[in-house]
Amino acid sequence: MEIQIDNRSADIELKEKNGNQVILDVDGKPYKVDFVMSENGSCSILYEGHSYNAEVVRLNGKKEYRVNSHYQSYNVNIIDSQAKYLRMRKKDSQKQMNQITAPMPGKIINIPIKKGQRLKTGDIVIVLEAMKMQSNYKVDNNCIVDEILVKENENVQANQVMITFKTVKDE
Repeated sequence: MEIQIDNRSADIELKEKNGNQVILDVDGKPYKVDFVMSENGSCSILYEGHSYNAEVVRLNGKKEYRVNSHYQSYNVNIIDSQAKYLRMRKKDSQKQMNQITAPMPGKIINIPIKKGQRLKTGDIVIVLEAMKMQSNYKVDNNCIVDEILVKENENVQANQVMITFKTVKDE
């Protein structure tokens, strides 16, 4: 997953978890930490013999937090994998292509559409689980479902085309 801490972005992956001990990969560098989170938002981190305490406060958005340590505070945002995927796809074009592809390997959880169905901008077309997170993929224009190339509970590979559609003009 990608997180943004103030003005810095980092890719973080949970590599291993055994009780309170976790191995996190942060921008390609592994960190072995002992991590305990309490129900009130306090957390204790032990890393290389040093102890760190912090308070995690959820802000307005579901994925926005304020992390307060003894001397500093940070704004932390968890970057939605779908938003990141769509942002990457829109570099060459303002509209997505006439297909939805898997941004990474994952498992199809739900396909709430049918072939030939007319969709409106923002309609959810597929739910994909990847890296223990579920993401809803939506269309960014009015369209008609052309082909559904995957099935629920099917595993998909990165860049695999899952759904194709035909764009329709607004009436």
